[in-house]
This record gives sequence, C-alpha cells and structure tokens, in this order.
Amino acid sequence: MSDSRPEHRVRGPRAGSAAAHSSDDRAGAVFGALSDPTRRALLAAVAEHPATTATELASQLPISRQAVLKHLNALTDAGLLGRKRSGREVRYEFTPAALSDAVDWMTAVGAEWDERLAMLRGQLGGGTGAQAIGAAPRSRHPH
Repeated sequence: MSDSRPEHRVRGPRAGSAAAHSSDDRAGAVFGALSDPTRRALLAAVAEHPATTATELASQLPISRQAVLKHLNALTDAGLLGRKRSGREVRYEFTPAALSDAVDWMTAVGAEWDERLAMLRGQLGGGTGAQAIGAAPRSRHPH
C-alpha cells in the first residue's frame, strides 16, 4: 500500500510545464520520503544490504512487515529504491540517482541566496556590512 500524499509521488512533466517543475516535484518526493526517520533507516539498510526483502528488513526492526512495505513503497515512489521480483520475493535496491534532484534543488537555492547576499554586501558598502551582520561566504559546488 503506497502513501497517497502527493509529496511522496514522483510526477512526470505535465503538458506545457517547464522541466524545472518536474525536477522540483522529484526533489519534493525525495524530501518527503526522507522526512521520516524510519524511511531513512530503511534506505540505509537497503543501501548497506542490496537485494534485500521486506521480510528481511522487518526482522531487524520493531515494526510489522506491512509497515515496512508501506515505507518501502514511499521510498520506491520517490525513486530512491528499485524493486526486482525474484520468484515470489520482491527485492529492493538503492537507486541514488533520485538524490541528485534534491541536491540540484539545494544547490540552486544556495546559489540564489549567494546572489542575494552579494547584492546586500554591495548595498552595505562592499562586503564590510555583510560581515558585520554575520554573513559567511558560501562555497559553490559545481554540479
């Protein structure tokens, strides 16, 4: 059973929408999925032990297999996990590519704030004012 809240779903681009909106939707799905500590623990466990099953994961946690499945579905919907059927079992693997949308979003927001702080520094007299209000220069990470 998957989480029906829209922030946990990966949405494809709609007709006429900009690609940035699609990227924002995917980043939102990742942030939504990672907002739960149990999901973060499950993601770490799957990353550490690829091709694991819900039953194997549930045996390591104080929650039911059904609860584990619900969390795994949310992580899968966000693109953080992939599923492979092996006979009667479904095995989960970490798919880190989905994290790049979230990192790209954070980088873009950081760059916007860098620009705003640079403008503020300029307005305050070439940087001395910005230092006086506690603004530290951010390093930019090319992506």
